[in-house]
Amino acid sequence: MKKDSAYTLINKQNGNLAFKLFYFDDNSSFDHISYNNFYTVIWVREGRGLLRSDCNEYLFSENALFAFSPYQPFMFSTDETFSGVAIQFHSDFYCIHKISQETNCDKLVFNNIYEQPFIYLDDVTSNKLEQLIEQFKDEFSESADGAYKLLVPTLIIFLVTIARKKAKIKNKEPIYTETNTPFVLRKLKNAIEENFREKHSPGDYAALLNISPNALAKIVKSHFNKTLTNLINERIIIEAKRELYLTNKSIKEISWELGYSDEHYFSRFFKANTDISPQMYRDSVGFGKAELN
Repeated sequence: MKKDSAYTLINKQNGNLAFKLFYFDDNSSFDHISYNNFYTVIWVREGRGLLRSDCNEYLFSENALFAFSPYQPFMFSTDETFSGVAIQFHSDFYCIHKISQETNCDKLVFNNIYEQPFIYLDDVTSNKLEQLIEQFKDEFSESADGAYKLLVPTLIIFLVTIARKKAKIKNKEPIYTETNTPFVLRKLKNAIEENFREKHSPGDYAALLNISPNALAKIVKSHFNKTLTNLINERIIIEAKRELYLTNKSIKEISWELGYSDEHYFSRFFKANTDISPQMYRDSVGFGKAELN
């Protein structure tokens, strides 16, 4: 099997990508900023380099697995051998939100603003994912009617495997130089989750945590590799995307619920952070899936 082989399923109703599995042996597919309207999982088996995503940079090495949500910008920079396999799927093909407990990957694999967007795979997980990739390929080869009925069940197992691996990593408490740091980080996460609809500025959260803005900014930059403003904005954007995809609420209603009284200001904020308007996101990613299905 050549590494540049690709297995692609197209949505016959609109001609858009539904599912794709492909091998790569260089960086040509990822050496520019990508804004895809589908989910992307990239397994870099060989190579190391720099990931740029959401205005942040991360160094990575071989056997790293990356997960990106629709319209989450990313690109890889490397001067070394770069090879692996990637899987892409549209929300119309499989909606990770519809039954969020099914894979538990909504916040573990995708949309986790508090962790770097990749993990390193051990041999056990690598072998499991390799077997599932072979099952994807078998389905394309053996499905006589072109329905590919086993793709979604296999994708679910694939995502569950990643989510379980990430859950194990998440449960390991990192070592902090300052004993107060984990307490501050937990309080900050809770504060953002409880208040992001009303409080949008770093100063708001510094006041809630009773800590100076500069001290909080240093902690956030050190442990999340991003600014507090970026952290807050990313959380708002994730919620906006969910509302645009899962409901038929108007953009004005969504902006109001997220603390923006001016719909046009919210639309500019959304586009500045995603490079696409709220309406275009809804049109290309999905609309009212939870309510219509």
